[in-house]
Order: sequence, then structure tokens, then C-alpha cells
Amino acid sequence: MKFSQMRYQRPDIGAVKKELTELTEALKNARTYGEARSLFIKKEELDKHTSSAEVLVSIRHSIDTRDKFYDDEMRFWNESLPELQEYSQKWTEAMLLSAFRPDFEKEFGSIMFINAELELKSFSPEIIPELQQENELVREYEKLIASAKIHFRDGVYTIAKMVPFKNDADDNIRLSAWIAEGQWYKDNREKLDDIYDKLVRLRDSMGRKLGYDGYTQLGYYRMGRNCYTKKDIEKFREAVVKYLVPVADGIYREQAKRIGKEYPMNFADNALMFRSGNPKPSGSAEDILVHARKFYDELSPETGEFFRMMLDNELLDVLAKEGKRGGGYCTTIYDYGVPFIFANFSGTRDDVETVTHEAGHAFADWLNRDRIPMSTIWPSMEGCEVHSMSMEFFAWPWAEGFFGNDTRKFRYSHLAGALTFIPYGTMVDHFQHIVYEKPEMTPKERHDTWRDLLGVYMPWVRLDDEIPFYGEGQGWQRQQHIYSDPFYYIDYCLAQTVALHFWSMINKDLPNAWKLYMAYTRQGGSKVFTELLASAGLDSPFDEKCLEEVCNEASKWLAENPV
Repeated sequence: MKFSQMRYQRPDIGAVKKELTELTEALKNARTYGEARSLFIKKEELDKHTSSAEVLVSIRHSIDTRDKFYDDEMRFWNESLPELQEYSQKWTEAMLLSAFRPDFEKEFGSIMFINAELELKSFSPEIIPELQQENELVREYEKLIASAKIHFRDGVYTIAKMVPFKNDADDNIRLSAWIAEGQWYKDNREKLDDIYDKLVRLRDSMGRKLGYDGYTQLGYYRMGRNCYTKKDIEKFREAVVKYLVPVADGIYREQAKRIGKEYPMNFADNALMFRSGNPKPSGSAEDILVHARKFYDELSPETGEFFRMMLDNELLDVLAKEGKRGGGYCTTIYDYGVPFIFANFSGTRDDVETVTHEAGHAFADWLNRDRIPMSTIWPSMEGCEVHSMSMEFFAWPWAEGFFGNDTRKFRYSHLAGALTFIPYGTMVDHFQHIVYEKPEMTPKERHDTWRDLLGVYMPWVRLDDEIPFYGEGQGWQRQQHIYSDPFYYIDYCLAQTVALHFWSMINKDLPNAWKLYMAYTRQGGSKVFTELLASAGLDSPFDEKCLEEVCNEASKWLAENPV
């Protein structure tokens, strides 16, 4: 069914609560596994239907945050979802205590019980008011960003539509664009500070109400961290500073020479990789999707069928428009067994990376759409990001159709960007750990903390007042994940490390690399992250040697393939 034909109807939340209660009580009284299994499947169908209604609202609100109907529906869901969580938790408790747990584990695996234990640790009815407030504050942030109107040259632009100017080869245009965007953020700094301050204190309160020493442990449980700890992340951070920061620093030193700038460079000059201009797609948004279809058709029968289904059913919304939420994502509409891709094309290299990245998520979802329980369609977040970040590299053999004469520049900048991203992403995570350890910090102290971390993870950036907002240590406020999904960002870094190993394999033997990718992806969320990797014969990013090898091989390729 086409997306435009998918009907939304607000469910009766009272009826949903009643049905959840009845299913839970029936599960407690089930006499046979067959009876318990039947109730489990009914609960699955109820969850799919409820989730699909909420997802349809979320997508349509993202497409136009000004639409009053869907804005009101988002408010309804922001209040209702935390309330429903209380009833879902009672079901989860009954499942964990069920006499038929061994039977469920034998048929469906143990992962749902591992994750259920984390769910119980991350929720109590006591924090429902805070969860509702959190949802509303995140919505407020997203609407503020979507409402941005930046006056630049002879026009007025959204944040997404400023991206081409921020990457322009003309030094004056590029610098002016960064200054104009930075000034908008600076003009809205008090509002951005206020929203985040409320979020931090709210989350800290939730953690303490649940018996934790602040938010961090609760944040790990909410992220579904089921096979690694804060200490493992700290060890990964150390490896990033040891191996990757020097490599990234070298990349930017070469870039400064290439574009004729003094090192360290300001944010605007760091954005220009080549004096002749950054790589751009050789065609329009429509051309990108047409060539993406060719890429997926030729990559494998499964990807070809998947992407044609996405196009035929209007399951991609990629054009940047006024009132549209920023960023990009992939989500699932369970009732219809399909994913949906949301993006904001800007006429830059990011458009191709976005469509391949989000399609990596969508393909994994589609490939595992029939899994039971539905919670095992997706793995934990870092596992999901392996699907997407690796898929970006699988597009390399088809890069010429996307970039034409800019193909060599694209491959160089894509690999260099993957390497330089990991220090940035790790910094985002480190920043959040500091913030939630000290929730009483003032906005200025948070900005100062970000500025200090820039010196550790991004020494190639010149910090001064030439570009407002960015040079003053406030740039973290443009990173939506910091507001909406605390502790998410390190998942990208772990996954990028695995994706770089896929890049290495693709260069040597594409068919074998694809075989391993499918072996990883077909598992869905049936195991924890480290087990998914091991089952597919892939290295763990928590092994320091893994990151060291990635740095060595990628650095060698960049040196041998100058542009």
C-alpha cells in the first residue's frame, strides 16, 4: 500500500490499557504453553497496531511540523506512550515470571528476556509525568529547529537548505553561511539552553527516583545496552584518542595544504575538502533515486526487490521543505510490514550517503519483517548502525553513477569523513557523560566543557569568535541526538569501526563482503551486539586492535589515492 493511502485513526487508549490488562492476567493463569503462546501473539498484534498509529503520526508531523492536526496528535502520543508503558511493564513482569519461559526461550530465543530485564530497570509508573514532560521538551526543540529562517544573501533559508552554502568552494560565501547559521543559533541560545537544562534535570530526577545515582545508568538501560558497560565505552574512547585522532589530524593538515589555508582552520574551512569544491551528486534528487534503484538491483536480488518496493509505495520523503523537521531517519510501520525513510536532500554528497545509510536500516528491517517477537526485528542501536554505515560503503562500486566526474573526490572524502567522524561522535558521547554526572552545571559550564573536549578530539579546529556559536563552544546544540536520544551517539562510532572493516573487505572481495553482511543482517536482533558480530565472523570494535587495523589500512589507502 502507498504511504499516502495508509489511514491513521487515533486508538482508544483506555481500550488498549484494558486489553493489555486482560492479556496479562490471562498469561498469569495460562495452563499450557500453547495457551500462553496464543496470548503472546495477540499481544504482538496489539503492539504492532498501536505502534503503527504512533509512527504514522510521527512521520507526518516530521514532514510538516506546522500541521496542526498532527501536532495535536503528537501531543496526544507524548502523553499516552508513557502511560501505556506502565501496562506493558506488567506484561513484561508476567513474562519473566511465567512457568513457560523456557518454552518461549526455546522457540523465540533468550534475547527478549535479556532486554525485558533492562526494561524493568528503566521504568516505573512513578516517572510517567517526567517521561511526558521529556517528550514535550524534545518536540519543542525539534519544532524550534524546523522553524529556523536564516536570512542569507538575497533569500531566507531553513537549516537544511543552508548546507550547500556551508560547503561552497567560494571562501566568502562559505564563511558567510557559517556565520549566518551560527548567528541564528546564537540568537536562540537562551531557548536552546533552557530546553536542555530542563531535559538534563528531568532525566537526573528520573534516574534518582528509580534508585540510581543520577541519569547515566538509567540512560544505558534505556538504550538497551545488554553486552557492554560504561567502562567498555571509556576504553573505546581511549583507543579513539590514541589511534584515530592522530590520523584525523593528519587528514586535516593535508586538507589545509590542499586548499591553501593555515592549520588549524576555522569551521568553515574545515568544511571544504578540495579547492575545486566538495563532491556533489551529478544529478537531481530524482536522479539519485533512479541510480539507487540500479545499485540495489545489481547488488543482490533481495536489495533490488526491497528498493523497488520502497519506491512503488512512496516510502521515501527526501526533499528539504519549509516546516520539515531536520535530519534523517528510518522507522517501521508494522501493520504494513514496511520501513519508511525520511531525509532532507541538500544537493551535497550527504544526499547519497543519507539514502544509502537509511536504506541500510530499511533493508535490514524489511529482511527481518516477519520475526517474532517484533522486538527482534531490530538489534540494539549500535547493531542497527552497522547495517546503515556499511551499506554506504557497498555503494562504492556504483559511485560513478551518483557522482560522475566527482567520483574520486567522493571516495576520498567519504573514507576520510568516516575516519574523522569517529572522534567527533566519541566527543558527543563524552560530553553527555560529563553533563549527566554534573546535572547542576550552568549553560556556560556546558559550553566550556564542549570547548575543552574540542581540543582533545578535534584539535584541527580553530576556536575563536570569527564564527559565532561554533567558535564559542556552543556547537553541540545543533546535534539533535543530544536533546532527543541521550547516549545514542557512541553507537555510530562503534558501528563505523565495523563498517570500515566492511570497506576493507569490499575493496578486496565484494561478493564475500556481501555474504558476510547478509550473514550479519539476517540475524536481525536475535542476539546481543557482540554475538551478532561473532556469529558473522566480524571483529568487535571493543578490541583495541580492531581500531588500530582500521586506521592503518584506511590511512594507507588515502595516501595511495590522493585527489
